[in-house]
Amino acid sequence: MEAFFDIDPTWGWTLAFIVALCAGMVKGVVGFAMPTVMIAGLSTVMSPELALAGLILPTLATNLWQALRQGAGPAVASVTRFRVFLIAGGVVMVCAAQLVPVLPPSVMLLFIGPLITLYAASTLLGRGLRLPPEPGLKGEAGMGALAGLFGGLSGIWGPPTVAMLIARSTEKTEQMRVQGVIYGLGALVLLGSHIGSGVLRAETLPLSAAMVAPALLGIWIGFRLQDRFDQATFRNITLWVLLMAGLNLIRRGVMLL
Repeated sequence: MEAFFDIDPTWGWTLAFIVALCAGMVKGVVGFAMPTVMIAGLSTVMSPELALAGLILPTLATNLWQALRQGAGPAVASVTRFRVFLIAGGVVMVCAAQLVPVLPPSVMLLFIGPLITLYAASTLLGRGLRLPPEPGLKGEAGMGALAGLFGGLSGIWGPPTVAMLIARSTEKTEQMRVQGVIYGLGALVLLGSHIGSGVLRAETLPLSAAMVAPALLGIWIGFRLQDRFDQATFRNITLWVLLMAGLNLIRRGVMLL
């Protein structure tokens, strides 16, 4: 239990709860970026490994709520609609992960970061990529493979997934639901992986559990805000968050050089 108490009992824990709350709010508004916000914020008051453990359970809980917000039926329908994307992405992610030991992390971060930044900036300027709502099996598989490649090599599949959904002009309710399904499945893999790695263990589990309540409160607030936005406002907010995520990937890649 040492890790659970190895945080300043006053401002340290206060900041940790505020970070989880804010991360949940961001996720409730745009559907992604929660791990990025939490790992960056929690790392200011604890070790990176402890911060990683802290985000595992709240990420799983918020994605479950996001995926099932309209009920199990719509969630299953979204899985069915995007099944080719999910299958292709999952297969490529598993294969790409095997390259991680021989590929410098900075390479993939500095590859995906500029692409995501360019996509978000160009779309905000009205010159972004447009895809048909139903791109066909080859197009769907190609986009899934691309997201899986990024996810397997860098652990980051959120930005390319969001870019694909925006390019397809996905309605905001379904976009949120699909993101919840995709990231929820990823969160389950993350949970299993880090139980095996020892990151999530008896000493760190209480911290992760403590982050669940503020994260759920945050995503509830975020949902309430997002419900007030029309499609155009939701799209623009998502693109701004995507732009910041792309710039953050570039920053991380440069720091790893």
